[in-house]
Amino acid sequence: MPTERLNIEDAINEICPWSGKPISADALTLYNGAVVGFCNTECRDKFARAIQAFEADLQARRVERAGLHQ
Repeated sequence: MPTERLNIEDAINEICPWSGKPISADALTLYNGAVVGFCNTECRDKFARAIQAFEADLQARRVERAGLHQ
């Protein structure tokens, strides 16, 4: 989570992408420069874990492909 205070008014969404429920002011995160809202902190944290997993997979693929093209 960023240290700056995020505002629900700045969120790019009104509905939680995981649950389909309205977003909550205490469940916001910053992603690619945009405030994204979730219905609760559990959904927000689930999103953070998914992003970390995708980023790790992408990095592994980059390393693998870099080795194949040398």
